[in-house]
Amino acid sequence: MTTNGHVYVIDDDEAMRDSLNFLLDASGFGVTLFESAQGFLDAVPGLAFGCVVSDIRMPGLDGIELLKRMKAQHSPFPILIMTGHGDVPLAVEAMKLGAVDFLEKPFEDDRLIVMIESAIREAEPAARSEAIAQDIAARVASLSPRERQVMEGLIAGMSNKLIGREYDISPRTIEVYRANVMTKMQANSLSELVRLAMRAGMLRD
Repeated sequence: MTTNGHVYVIDDDEAMRDSLNFLLDASGFGVTLFESAQGFLDAVPGLAFGCVVSDIRMPGLDGIELLKRMKAQHSPFPILIMTGHGDVPLAVEAMKLGAVDFLEKPFEDDRLIVMIESAIREAEPAARSEAIAQDIAARVASLSPRERQVMEGLIAGMSNKLIGREYDISPRTIEVYRANVMTKMQANSLSELVRLAMRAGMLRD
């Protein structure tokens, strides 16, 4: 049973993948293996939040290019880079590109486990917050142009009558739009709608 979170291992060396799979699975992580960075990037949209453990030197896309792509996508996944002996300059570049840490091969199993646990613990709140923000943005995007106008009126403190006068719509019709807004935004009260609008950047606190 997975208790400690997900880990995505990227390494073109099959023996290394198998070794890490055994170690991480025994430590309670859900493990998914990839033999290339491109394979991982193709799969990212369908993956749950987790820690990426990637080799830095691989054919095709290497670890540095992976970091650049993940950074461009504003990915919340923490990335640990595995380097060979003497690859410290590359490891430093990886840190500058957003890697949370690096390990020189060969490394101690316990050290890797501690680093993964720390990376997941530190990145999880931001990942959760990002997922919530994306969900709220999707709710706003589902509103029709007229519903969006009504929502903007509501969060500005306007009454149904004032919103109706603004857009030349009867108050009764505004009630229908208001109900649609509350349903689509999954808001149970006006104060909740205001909080959601703030998270969506429609209001500045």
